[in-house]
Amino acid sequence: MSQRKKVVVVGAGWAGLGATYHLAKQGYDVTLLEAGAYPGGLVAGWKTKEGKSVEAGIHGFWYPYRNIFSLINELEINPFTTWTRSSQYSPFGLEVESPIFQDLPRLPTPLGTFIYTQFKRLPLIDRLSALPLLYSLVDFDNSDDAWRRYDFVTARELFKQFGVSARLYKEAFEPMLLVGLFAPGEQCSAAATLGMLYYFILAHQPDFDVVWCRGTVGEKIFRPWVEKIEKAGAKILANRRVTDVVVENNCATGVVCGDEVFNADAVIFSVGITGMKKIIGSSSSLHSREEFRNVNNLGAIDVLATRLWCDRKIHIPHPSNACFGFDDTTGWTFFDLNALHDEYRDEPGTVVEVDFYHANQFMALDDGEIIPIVQNYLKTCIPEFGKAKVIDSSVIRLPQAVTHLAPGSYRNMLSAQTSFSNVFMSGDWIINRHGSWSQEKAFVTGLEAANLAISHLGGGELASILPIEEDEGHIQTLREINRGFKLIGKSILPSFWLP
Repeated sequence: MSQRKKVVVVGAGWAGLGATYHLAKQGYDVTLLEAGAYPGGLVAGWKTKEGKSVEAGIHGFWYPYRNIFSLINELEINPFTTWTRSSQYSPFGLEVESPIFQDLPRLPTPLGTFIYTQFKRLPLIDRLSALPLLYSLVDFDNSDDAWRRYDFVTARELFKQFGVSARLYKEAFEPMLLVGLFAPGEQCSAAATLGMLYYFILAHQPDFDVVWCRGTVGEKIFRPWVEKIEKAGAKILANRRVTDVVVENNCATGVVCGDEVFNADAVIFSVGITGMKKIIGSSSSLHSREEFRNVNNLGAIDVLATRLWCDRKIHIPHPSNACFGFDDTTGWTFFDLNALHDEYRDEPGTVVEVDFYHANQFMALDDGEIIPIVQNYLKTCIPEFGKAKVIDSSVIRLPQAVTHLAPGSYRNMLSAQTSFSNVFMSGDWIINRHGSWSQEKAFVTGLEAANLAISHLGGGELASILPIEEDEGHIQTLREINRGFKLIGKSILPSFWLP
């Protein structure tokens, strides 16, 4: 490019780093602004004063994360464990064990998930009550129409409508919601529920298989990635909290951080809902637009991340574990960091990460009150924890930290293309049709925003985005039949049905 166009990216998580990396490789003058002290935001993790690694929760990398795995190959790094098995516990003990699905004979979806998952207590009759729910999974095709139809219904209403047994809901589906969408079923959009369940569990047999970072994501992935980004010519500036956007003739010409102004030919926002609401609240140019004001109708969820160092080795059967039934509205997970993280592999004692989602009732407690609760929960699952002494601990409170896809939220979510001609959005809460979720979705939307900037500014190659794996043949056929029946229904009674 004869005169390099300036792009300002706001937020240095998966979306912001993804957009910045691709645009820098295309020769753009990119400045990435991060409100925190280091790139990566909440995902990255950091070191304590004593040099111990801590994180704002542990993040898995699931089998369908095709674009993130492609990035890892491009960076020529090896940050992940092998594929791991997982367990699920309740106050009554072990409830479920999951195999490594890709190692087993592949069955048509959803048979593999149904047959190979090892339920310890849940009767077959309850599991069979999920079969009518398959219609909603066929009917929900991630289209705009499907989102609008299902988004006003709660997950609990959806499961009740399709005849899911009370026990199956309480012991299987709600635990998935508490650790997948971070809220109880009555607070989750049915559309988000169907999208999440299909992408992570039901679309293809191996989808639930997961690997974990062998240390903090910041150390193992973001640090080498940031080095590549800076070598490509981008500037990454920490401790820059955006307060406004300069707009002229429906174009953003600059991004304001207090007394600093960063000139821009295009702007990409890559921040979470809570951060975006703060920016909109302080920016007259943004809150003058209805689409941005409506973001204030969206919400986020409290997370509590704890890490315990115990004085002895404790046998934890599987490295990743989800738990339910301890609190009505809170899900939690625990991870054996001796098995997952390189730095703790030879630790003489046990290091365990315990993360709570929708943790409202715990946020006001002090550390001395939280740690005994965590210990008590752990020993209920694995009695050996009752004999161990906690010799060190970390408690991180993360208010309003993760996206809450509540019923009715879809109409308030932003699209990647905004009403400003050169302002683009990315993140795991942005509307897109790719079909991915969580970190993969954030990364994909970062690439999509970069492509919109390139198309607007007119220089460089578009990022190649890998689509999700196609639906299996029988699902495609069922969806075509379902669409046909819907078209017939609309032609007979075009304005009759409530969307």
